[in-house]
Amino acid sequence: MLKTDLYPVPASRKTRELLREKGQFWTPGWIAEPMVEYVLGETETKDFSPLIFDPAVGTGAFFRAAGKIAREKGVPVRFAGVEIDPTLLSQVQFHSLGDAEVAWIKIADFVLQPPGEKFLAIVANPPYIRHHRLTPEQKSRLRQLSIQILGKPLDGRAGLHVYFLIRALSLLEENGRLAFILPADTCEGKFAHDLWTWITRNFALDGVITFSPPASPFPRLDINPLIFLIRKASPVSRFWWVQCSQPETDSLKRWLRSGFRDPPPDLIVMERDLEEALITGFSRAPASPQTTRYVLGDFVKIVRGIATGANDFFFMTAEKARKLGIPEKYLVRAIGRTRDVSGSEINDEMLQRLEQKGRPTLLLSITDENFESLPESLQFYLQEGEKAGLPKRPLISQRNPWYKMERRDPPPFLFAYLGRRNSRFIRNTAGVVPLTGFLCVYPRDNDKKYIEQIWKMLNHPDVIANLSRVGKSYGDGAIKVEPRLLEKLPIPDHVIEQLALPIQMRLFAY
Repeated sequence: MLKTDLYPVPASRKTRELLREKGQFWTPGWIAEPMVEYVLGETETKDFSPLIFDPAVGTGAFFRAAGKIAREKGVPVRFAGVEIDPTLLSQVQFHSLGDAEVAWIKIADFVLQPPGEKFLAIVANPPYIRHHRLTPEQKSRLRQLSIQILGKPLDGRAGLHVYFLIRALSLLEENGRLAFILPADTCEGKFAHDLWTWITRNFALDGVITFSPPASPFPRLDINPLIFLIRKASPVSRFWWVQCSQPETDSLKRWLRSGFRDPPPDLIVMERDLEEALITGFSRAPASPQTTRYVLGDFVKIVRGIATGANDFFFMTAEKARKLGIPEKYLVRAIGRTRDVSGSEINDEMLQRLEQKGRPTLLLSITDENFESLPESLQFYLQEGEKAGLPKRPLISQRNPWYKMERRDPPPFLFAYLGRRNSRFIRNTAGVVPLTGFLCVYPRDNDKKYIEQIWKMLNHPDVIANLSRVGKSYGDGAIKVEPRLLEKLPIPDHVIEQLALPIQMRLFAY
């Protein structure tokens, strides 16, 4: 067993949030070492000192891994890198780097100020900074980078880690190797098709290493990490797909040191067809062929929940509404957080319990009424919102008037946008409207019998199992599904037949 990294994931949620701002989550040693093994490849010789390049040095996890492997193999290793945060490099100096020789380290922005040379071995855990944490200026420059290297812009929801991968691949020497550990959204996001079309047409994908939730290198984080092993060589049609289910194991290192020849018994290792994996998703196991004729969108319509732009202002407790004197006609019952729904149903009793706990259950819902026609108590509250600068917020500024709220009919069913529970569909017998933590599920027929059939369909285990085929995977088994993708959820034919759902509903297909 290998020791974990010197910088474990902090238990404090506040501390983890500070790390998220910079995308800084340190690589444990049992992950860094096999990644270094791969990029070293067949360079084992005492007469040649390979140079390993790390574009996001951080606290030097790959430096230490390279030093350890150099000692084990008795071969010299040189290390070079780039880091944007000089305070982190000061920490690296206090730790032994083993037998790895530091060739050079530069303080720079790797993506926008790359080195002027190429490398045979690149290894990294790039900063995981999601798109909503990037400034408009950063997004504009990254868009230009994508056009420059890929020949087209990526969807704006690509995070900084995606551009680290693109830039690093562009700096890979012929026959060079790259090992990156990245979140699953790298191959599941809206941008993934364009990204992986470029990668698989210009490089050879040797392997993808996945982790079961108990084996995650980053426990307590909502990240589903994958390791991508890529060569600068002619594209290939098959690659090695691995699932690791045991944390802190040396099996990955032993397998990669063997050159993919001797898979340990505690790893699931299979050779996989690239075309199939691009369709199914690299983070998912190979999907068994299905001859499903129907998708969820044939029977229901999916709409996202209400985006308020300022939940702390528009979404309130019953007690707050009473103190403010807001008339009942301007309030609708609502649910905001998935954690507030402990079961598979939202009913009146559950809402009462939430109110007793001081949780908000009422949404301020004003139409386009003139300010002067509103009750005085409501005018005063809206003036407080204006003083707080709410009308200038990006989403709210698009409304006229700024306090006009989106409208939704209470949906019979909700879907938890990001859920960890086995059943993610929720029955809405309380008639609430959901905020953006949920999706609204509206049956295409309001007949009571039909609605009951839909509820049984939504909870069928074979339907639930298919969620992984359309959603993005996060840490601890969490799945996030966008509205349009949820409508594409495959519904097995035998489920339709078993529930006797009327086939004419197919007429509603989009």
